Amino acid sequence: MTNPPPHTTHTTKHGTDMPDQSQHPSFRYTAQLARDIETRWQQYWSESNTFRQPNPGDSDFDVNKPKFYCLDMYPYPSGAGLHVGHPEGYTATDIVSRYKKLTGHNVLHPMGWDAFGLPAEQYAITTGVHPAITTKNAIETFKRQLQRFGFSYDWNREVSTIDPDYYRWTQWIWLKAYHAWYDTNQDRARHVDELINELEAGTICVGCEDAIVHTSNEESSADDVRSWRDLDPQEQRRFIDNHRLAYLDEQMVNWCPKLGTALANEEVIDGKSERGQHPVYRKPLKQWMFRITAYADRLLNDLADLEWPESTLAMQREWIGRSEGAEVDFPLAEAPDDPTKTLRVYTTRPDTLFGATFMVVAPEHPLIEDVLKNPRQETDVDALRTYVEQARHRSDLDRMAESKEKTGVFTGIYAINPVNNSNIPIWTADYVLMGYGHGAIMAVPAHDQRDHDFARAFDLLITQVITGGEVDIRDEAWAGDGVSINSANTENGIDINNLPTEQAKEKITAWLEEKNIGKAKVNYKLRDWLFSRQRYWGEPFPIVFDQNGNHYAVDEEHLPVLLPEMEDYHPIESDDPQPLLAKATDWVHTTAGEAGVSPDVLDPAETVIRETNTMPGWAGSCWYYLRFCDPRNNDRLAGQDAERYWMTGAVDDKQATSAGVDLYIGGAEHSVLHLLYARFWHKMLYDLGEISTSEPFIRLFHQGLITSFAYQRADKSLVPTDDVEEIGEDKFVEKANGKPVTQVTAKMSKSLKNVINPDDIIHDFGADTFRLYEMYMGPLEATKPWNTRDIVGVYRFLQRVWRLVINEETGELMLQDQHDDQLERALHRTIAKVGSDIDRLAMNTAIAAMIEWTNQAIKVGRLTADQLERFAIILSPFAPHIAEELWSKLGHESSITQATWPTVDETMLQDETIELPVQIKGKVRSRINVAPDADQKTIEEEALKDPRIQELIADKAVRKVIVVPGQIVNIIV
Repeated sequence: MTNPPPHTTHTTKHGTDMPDQSQHPSFRYTAQLARDIETRWQQYWSESNTFRQPNPGDSDFDVNKPKFYCLDMYPYPSGAGLHVGHPEGYTATDIVSRYKKLTGHNVLHPMGWDAFGLPAEQYAITTGVHPAITTKNAIETFKRQLQRFGFSYDWNREVSTIDPDYYRWTQWIWLKAYHAWYDTNQDRARHVDELINELEAGTICVGCEDAIVHTSNEESSADDVRSWRDLDPQEQRRFIDNHRLAYLDEQMVNWCPKLGTALANEEVIDGKSERGQHPVYRKPLKQWMFRITAYADRLLNDLADLEWPESTLAMQREWIGRSEGAEVDFPLAEAPDDPTKTLRVYTTRPDTLFGATFMVVAPEHPLIEDVLKNPRQETDVDALRTYVEQARHRSDLDRMAESKEKTGVFTGIYAINPVNNSNIPIWTADYVLMGYGHGAIMAVPAHDQRDHDFARAFDLLITQVITGGEVDIRDEAWAGDGVSINSANTENGIDINNLPTEQAKEKITAWLEEKNIGKAKVNYKLRDWLFSRQRYWGEPFPIVFDQNGNHYAVDEEHLPVLLPEMEDYHPIESDDPQPLLAKATDWVHTTAGEAGVSPDVLDPAETVIRETNTMPGWAGSCWYYLRFCDPRNNDRLAGQDAERYWMTGAVDDKQATSAGVDLYIGGAEHSVLHLLYARFWHKMLYDLGEISTSEPFIRLFHQGLITSFAYQRADKSLVPTDDVEEIGEDKFVEKANGKPVTQVTAKMSKSLKNVINPDDIIHDFGADTFRLYEMYMGPLEATKPWNTRDIVGVYRFLQRVWRLVINEETGELMLQDQHDDQLERALHRTIAKVGSDIDRLAMNTAIAAMIEWTNQAIKVGRLTADQLERFAIILSPFAPHIAEELWSKLGHESSITQATWPTVDETMLQDETIELPVQIKGKVRSRINVAPDADQKTIEEEALKDPRIQELIADKAVRKVIVVPGQIVNIIV
């Protein structure tokens, strides 16, 4: 094979030297030729519907193939389009999907759009263009860019959360929750009609605070237990509403007047909105909630069955936050004998009760409101009121920050510690939240660092009650286990001194229950899910209210409840929450019949008011993977056969092969909320018999972040890329002042102007090169800096593949009839490694193996048609366009996607010979090649007759030869 002629270079806009494409043979693999090949094959795939995946019941569905469901995390299409960091995960799933198709699987590989939410609405407000228009334009941009990569998505299954045909089913799922309750006896959700039936039958009664009491339990005979017939209609309604999985409740929310909506804790930073940096205040607001806490144990326990990153599993466990401890009632000192005047706390360390020297309640605690209305002698009302007002304007995350200086105000009242009868002061402090436990804590400063910091700040008593740890309790808390000390009160009949922590917990908890002042309790950090937003661009709730404020569901047959068209969707800037949909007065004020409420529930002529809150932006992303199974189904969220097949692998009489999405790839930033919420919805639908699996995602993988170069001043502040000039190798200065800056890596950001558009990279190198580079940068899970200069390496790899088999003058194949034995053996090894590496998502090492084999093939000269065919197949998941081109040139009329992954001859994976180092006096002097199964005598003979060894031992006597099979030969002279 002759060497290609020399070529000159030019520099791209990214500063990368590229071959000069103005002087080259007609069929040299250049960026222009790559673009021509790629766009031609992409057009072919589109026109041929190459990536359409049939469903069970379709005439061309192959029931004998196993399923593989490969899913990307739903992208949110922004007006800016993709940057080079976005396609990393998409490229990985495309490689796996193409590989699985080649290995004989039915592959579901869909794509759609998470298109509702605050960012689109804010962008629309800024530009003055309706969010429906801006969002659809953004979707078109994203789709065009994704198609240019050659991803094998089945675009027949494309869905968008903003399509009424889609959010009809989001509303339908919400109604399933509205019409459901959680039966703790059966540990699953059931329809509320079944609860009513049991209430009417008398198998369930109504307990204190509307608790469900089963008549088979002992507490059913308590004085405060009532039967269903003892309740009036309004009490019956309240009882049912209090047990729905989707329920209405007043909650303290983060209200942003400027944005006109309530924000999640994660969207508030230092008392300001993450988007726009606007002031945020705490407000009580009636909101729709999801009773996700009912699923806490299942969400926690079922993590054990998932193939997820351990860091993500740990974050899920931490967010759910299951803990075992005790509830304890502290009487108020002003009314020690009044059981209604107590302060209840939850503690995971009841063994430290003797060390509780003060108490702290959240600023929102009902006790504070009582004190402000009825100040005690020691109450500083002005200070207390000011502090409470300030605390209510801080987000929960900000209040819980470990580094925050502890602040608080004494309430002027005291509680009685039940174990030692001591009076202890009650304070309020913002590091205690109403959302956890009972909004009150017993403070044990010797053994909790936050309490210790607070005690030090306000000079409060610190009493050690646990030994252990080499710390001085005066300086810091000891929070570990140990042995109880100073923990006995013979008058009260409790002594846990000298007991290790676990035994002390058990004994004092039993004592609390015996005295009826406490009980064992399991608690969770997980809070119920606030599901309302006061914005326009979201799914409407299928709910209406009558004139008395009672809520009624829209019938399923009248879904979707369409989002009304509004010209004015600007938020109402107000300290009082004003949902935007309230502006659509004709839509809001209607009748029960027009709204779609069943006439069996409400008179069709009765006037009603629609719910004016909308669902949060992530509502549609909680279940999209189910819709992908059967996105055009008008009767169900997914047909039963399609859902069962793609989520279990079962069809007809075949057994299930796997349970859920087989591979889910997306960013680690979704490790908690998205995954937790999706699992909750999924389990609820499973309980109600709508789907066939209890978990949505079997295997989860987080791709690493792709960073870009940025520039840093001496004070660590960052400089936009456009404001920096390179004055020498690795030497950079700020253009404005000539001061040196340091090149660093940072997250791609428009403000830093270090966002790289993939369209530019594809233009300069081609999509195949782009795909290879993103996968070759390093391990898929690692954070990696993008450097356009490095992309030339994989570009040249594709050029070498092309030159190896293509005549650059004619474009014809150059092949030979006989294969080289060593190259054939190496090809089998490469096929085996590439397949194994794809299964492990080790894309970088798979590419390295193909590069190595190509270099070996170039040394040999040419390939046979059979070798090229097999190599094109294993290359095709990574660089599908060039692989399709080579496949076509080999004479195949069908797409390479219809091929079969090459089989591997296991005997070819065995080395014909192995290389062993030969040592003399501890130093390697030569190397010999022997058969892998050579015996010790043969190896010794080969070592001694090696020319270099013979030269070194010519005048010496060999005393001994030590052979370590498969490792080394040591000659002692």
